[in-house]
This record gives sequence, C-alpha cells and structure tokens, in this order.
Amino acid sequence: MNNRRSNIEVMADILRLGRAGKTEIMYSANMSYRQLQRYLEFLTQHEFIEIMKVGNPVTTYKVNKRGLRLLKTIENLLEMLDWRLDWREIS
Repeated sequence: MNNRRSNIEVMADILRLGRAGKTEIMYSANMSYRQLQRYLEFLTQHEFIEIMKVGNPVTTYKVNKRGLRLLKTIENLLEMLDWRLDWREIS
C-alpha cells in the first residue's frame, strides 16, 4: 500500500485535536492551507466541528459530540482494516 493518508485518516487527524486554530490544525495534520480549507468546510457543513470566535480575528474550531462519534467510528474502522490487511499479507 502507498504511504498517503486517506481522506478519512486526515479527518481523524483534525478531529483528534479537539480544539485548535487553523495554523495549529494545518501543521498538526500536515496539510496545505488549501487542503485545510476544504476539510474544515466539509467538517463544519456536516456539523462535526463548530466555529468558535475567540477574538477579532481569531477563530478556533472545536470538535462537538457528533465529531467525537465520527472519530470513534473512524478509529474502529481503521483498526479493523489494519487487521484485515495484516491477515491478507500472511495468507
């Protein structure tokens, strides 16, 4: 398999941060500003994260309960897939 992260893995990386600003998310999740904008738009539109105004112009993003459920689901799925991939390599 290639070493590139899937969209789901990138979203999980963002959700794991809990609460952060754009710069912190961008560096922690190792992505460009353009990619960051795309993921933040998706996650906010689907109500997995909330926009929090901290000051002017400071904005942070906070994972809500729905986002935490998504993160748990993603982590369970990735765990299952890793197990299946390991099993396929052995057979």
